[in-house]
Amino acid sequence: MDPKTAKEPTVTALDNLGSGSDSASTSDASTKDRLYGNVFVSGGSAEHYEPIPEYEGRHRYDPKAEWTPKEEKRLVRKLDYRICSWVCIMFFALQLDRGNISNALADNFLKDLHLTTNDYNLGMTIFYLGFLFAELPSQMISKKLGPDVWVPAQMVLWSIVAMLQCLIRGRTGFFITRGFLGAFEGGFIPDAILYLSYFYNSKELPIRVSYFYTASNLTPIISAFLAYGILHMRGIGGWEGWRWLFVLEGGLTALIGIISWFYLPPSPTQTAGWLRGKDGWFDEREEIIMVNRILRDDPSKGGMHNRQGLTVPLLLQALGDFDLWPIYLLGFTLLMPLGFDTFETNLLTIPGYVLFAIQLIIWTRISEKINNRFIVVFFCSVWLFPLVLSLRLLPDHASSWARYALTVLIIGYPYVHSIVVSLTSRNAGSVAGRTVGSAIYNMCVQASSIIASNIYREDDKPYYRRGNTAILGIIAWNAVFSLAIKGYYMWRNQTKERKWQSMNAEEKRDYVDTTTEKGSKRLDFRFAH
Repeated sequence: MDPKTAKEPTVTALDNLGSGSDSASTSDASTKDRLYGNVFVSGGSAEHYEPIPEYEGRHRYDPKAEWTPKEEKRLVRKLDYRICSWVCIMFFALQLDRGNISNALADNFLKDLHLTTNDYNLGMTIFYLGFLFAELPSQMISKKLGPDVWVPAQMVLWSIVAMLQCLIRGRTGFFITRGFLGAFEGGFIPDAILYLSYFYNSKELPIRVSYFYTASNLTPIISAFLAYGILHMRGIGGWEGWRWLFVLEGGLTALIGIISWFYLPPSPTQTAGWLRGKDGWFDEREEIIMVNRILRDDPSKGGMHNRQGLTVPLLLQALGDFDLWPIYLLGFTLLMPLGFDTFETNLLTIPGYVLFAIQLIIWTRISEKINNRFIVVFFCSVWLFPLVLSLRLLPDHASSWARYALTVLIIGYPYVHSIVVSLTSRNAGSVAGRTVGSAIYNMCVQASSIIASNIYREDDKPYYRRGNTAILGIIAWNAVFSLAIKGYYMWRNQTKERKWQSMNAEEKRDYVDTTTEKGSKRLDFRFAH
């Protein structure tokens, strides 16, 4: 370590373990005997929170490890470059194959196959149902095989189905491919978030998930330009343009999936590989920092290894975590105002998507900066309500530019999904709960997509006044419910804190060492809100 680095403040076990807690003074206890963390409060034996022997980073665990903030910041940048950026590319591939059906419609897809609008709507419902019901099984497979194995396999499987869409000849083929596409794509999002949680702490994860959804938001813009070129291939080989679209974009996803199989490391300490070099990406010092900063932020991550599947008792325990159900219920309505996805992606809507991406990243960062997530979720409704109300009340003869301005501001609204989905992971309190909770939350979101698709009806065109009235009610509900959830978690933390503070130091250590309560049920666990 050079002299300049040596002068920096050092992140010690005690410093980092205390970074997010409401802990009491440590003057009467040693670092070894007291634990401070983002989700666990002080008073227990630190030895209890040691990772299990099978944990993949166990050989790098060191409760006495120290590092500087500069070292950690440099390491996080390296993770962003090596891990987060590639996961964003994978998400781009998901959205490409998931959404290219809208570009196919512009090339007479329905007319060529003699399909009706009702046939199309039924096919999309089949897709969403497949996507929805695959979420939990996919997460369980991912936990057993590892996201680094299962996610690339998913990508190759759905890309094969995506390419086979070029052979569709009618209604039956359309329905079958829609069903399999949804089933293989389902679970990708919670699988990817589970994977990111291996590398990032609870404060960093929401920011990376915001990058994740920024990639998703940019996909329609990029795919629109790709489609413009590919659809002009109509007639080549006797094929319609949309057949070439499915083959070429599906082939791109397959290529990304195959590369991902060799590229993604199983964990921070298992990065050696064919595409990653025989020595891996990180030296021993970096691996020690990565493992210990993750475990000090959330010791429960050391309770399972990355190839350990969920048993039935663990699954039932995670499903019965009632403290996560308020977030699940919010998932049913949070994204319903996105009925505006029905707008076609074109040059006029690009400013809205740019605003969307900017707000997505900024508000996610703000939520962590002020340590207040549900206030930001509430602000999303504050932003949307007057805009949708104005659109609802705008006269038929109003200026097209006034309607356009409102539409751009609505499309560019503060997207808080990354905050809430990360909060599900954070408040689960265990690896099993995180695995199941992320899947259930995304199932609720997918279910809401099916419902939302029926808000804007054909007979409500062109201004959708009835649909916008329904959206106003949903926005108002989201505002009230987000504050109610915040109040609930504050109440749960206060209840736990009263019981915890009624114990003396010996009783706290005894509780930590002997309790049978798991995850967020523990008295020393605190919910983020």
